[in-house]
Amino acid sequence: MTIEEDLGDIVGNACTLRTLQSGETLFYRGSPTEGLFEVVSGSVRLTRVDPNGKEAVLHVARAGDPLAEASIFMPVYHCDATAMTKSVVRLYPKALLLSHFEGNPTFAKAYTLMLARQLMDARTRVQCLSMHSARDRIRHFLVLNTCKDGLTVELPGTLKDLSAELGLTHEVLYRTLVRMVEDGEIARSGRTIVLLSPVIT
Repeated sequence: MTIEEDLGDIVGNACTLRTLQSGETLFYRGSPTEGLFEVVSGSVRLTRVDPNGKEAVLHVARAGDPLAEASIFMPVYHCDATAMTKSVVRLYPKALLLSHFEGNPTFAKAYTLMLARQLMDARTRVQCLSMHSARDRIRHFLVLNTCKDGLTVELPGTLKDLSAELGLTHEVLYRTLVRMVEDGEIARSGRTIVLLSPVIT
């Protein structure tokens, strides 16, 4: 049984839906935690601003992804969550989730596996950001986000959103994509990118 099925069986009608417009904030750093969110449609990014005022993208959650999983164990959120596009999220109440950890080992195991997957995703992002070459970061992202054909990538947001996720300026991202098109490595049409040659990451 998946975590989504577990949550649905446990929470029932206690969960609520929220609609967010593009750019609208779901929660702020330091605000009290409410529970676990699931992105039903659209995409939501988690960000944090460093002491120098630079915004860092910690994670981008898309349709079907959980959001703020670890926050149910914390009194406040440790980052900001903002909708990248018009989005719908489902809230699973914190108090109800916590009450099931002691008496429901199946639920506890499923929740732990969900947290483990998020940890692996975070490590993958660290690997990407450790790459010095902008082209290597873009290649890394494309390979991990292809559709079932293994070649096509549908960008969930704008190039500005992607540049923030990859830790690049918009100008560097755009120039690198242009060079990749000129080199015959990719083809671009709007938010669709197609890999034209084998990519080694």
